[in-house]
Amino acid sequence: MRSTSMHCTRLASSPLSLLTITSYPGLTTEQMLRKDQKAIYRQGTKVAISAIYMDLEAFLQRLDLLEDLSAFCHEHSYDALVAMTIFFNTHNEPVRQLAIFCPHSALRMTICGVLEQSTSPPLKLTPIPSISPDLQAYLQGNTQVSRKKLLPVLQEALSAYFGSTKMPSGQPGVVGVSREQVDKELDRAGNSLISGLSQDEEDPPLPPTPMNSLVDECPLDQGLPKLSAEAVFEKCSQISLSQAAGACPSNK
Repeated sequence: MRSTSMHCTRLASSPLSLLTITSYPGLTTEQMLRKDQKAIYRQGTKVAISAIYMDLEAFLQRLDLLEDLSAFCHEHSYDALVAMTIFFNTHNEPVRQLAIFCPHSALRMTICGVLEQSTSPPLKLTPIPSISPDLQAYLQGNTQVSRKKLLPVLQEALSAYFGSTKMPSGQPGVVGVSREQVDKELDRAGNSLISGLSQDEEDPPLPPTPMNSLVDECPLDQGLPKLSAEAVFEKCSQISLSQAAGACPSNK
């Protein structure tokens, strides 16, 4: 409790402080994970991605965390969970961290390997000491990579996992067919059955936006802009970075 109080006090001067401090009053770990969650699917394998607005160190110190993470994955049939923590430090700089929880070692190693080696976009991950073999944590050096940009990288990780560990062997009808061809067929079948994102992410359509509204794209394309905790964080991050860049010439 003392650690949580000190953490909230440290964030009191940040643009996102109110959102961070009031996001999880008395919530269980499951409620925190489901508060801002997306999911991806691939050939029966499900990965949850949750945005958490607090320091990863404080999150990992929660009582019975590993048991809660395991129960969460079991109850909702997730094979892996990616927690993306976001907060501002005392200098008003955005900080992003990642934690990958997965009891399946092959899947966990594949996800971590793809994230570590990603160049589009580069995440610039630095490993953080883990509290369990089933959990790998990182400091994300590239704070511009949001969860939206991370989702395609995780899709790539699932493709790599099935390409390396789920290759069928000895099945009829594949004689004379190369491994690459079979991999492409598996990917095509998976993509035709699953859109890649869970139905939780498919929001109901919104009414058209009036033509005189200030929108980035054609108002009939996407309707009203969506507001979320992550969107608020992204805007605060952009403002903080622009203010820092504007202050540089005055220091010369």
